[in-house]
Amino acid sequence: MMKEHFTYRTGHPLLEELKKYIYAHRGYHDKPQVPENSLAAFRRAAERGWGTEFDVHLLKDGNLVVFHDSDLFRCTGAEGTLEDLTLSEAKELRLEGTQERIPTFDEVLSVCRNTPMIIELKAFGKNHKALAEAVCRRLDSVKTLFCLESFDPRAMAAVRKFRPDFVRGQLASDFTKTPTEELAPWLGKFLSDLRLDFLSRPDFIAYKYEDRMREAVQKTIQRGVQEVSWTIAGKKDLERCLALGSIPIFERFDPEV
Repeated sequence: MMKEHFTYRTGHPLLEELKKYIYAHRGYHDKPQVPENSLAAFRRAAERGWGTEFDVHLLKDGNLVVFHDSDLFRCTGAEGTLEDLTLSEAKELRLEGTQERIPTFDEVLSVCRNTPMIIELKAFGKNHKALAEAVCRRLDSVKTLFCLESFDPRAMAAVRKFRPDFVRGQLASDFTKTPTEELAPWLGKFLSDLRLDFLSRPDFIAYKYEDRMREAVQKTIQRGVQEVSWTIAGKKDLERCLALGSIPIFERFDPEV
């Protein structure tokens, strides 16, 4: 039975199903041949029966695409911001020097139709509500196991409003160790200590694995909230993560070797 507390919700029945898998971070990529968040990377993960984690953005024409950064340069070499593009403009770009294109959300859902997904909402500016609504509407007809997460608690609060039965999670890391220009120091500390989670009352926290010993994280886990760990970089950490009962998101190694 699900129980909603002031800050979290526990007992979502689908969490036990999600825990049966490990998840390839941005697909099972193998750079430079197989770029991150590409259909090739998602196919490689699906062929192995692994779950997949990926990132969804809302374009200016209302279409949804899968890509990590809002800034286009790192993964495409192009100047500009992804959210300023239409779908046809986004499809003209190539990923990391390959012939792979930026995939649509629909294309990724088709590739991952038989394996579970951890879907990160990449809010930009003030589009958190529109992004959450568009993703939720598209997922209404999806039968595949999935959950939603975001660094932006406003996006997850919108998911809580639009689709309260969806499994939702709050992404975070210790921003006090690695401050960013985008976050004021006080906001970085609030997010690091999960102090805004009351907005979305998530079913799980997805915390950076290296930062998981932060006091706020440990207290949250002790309350029975599910932990997701990113990004696991080796077999030993993967085994420890699983032993702790956390859901692992891994990258850049073969878990079966």
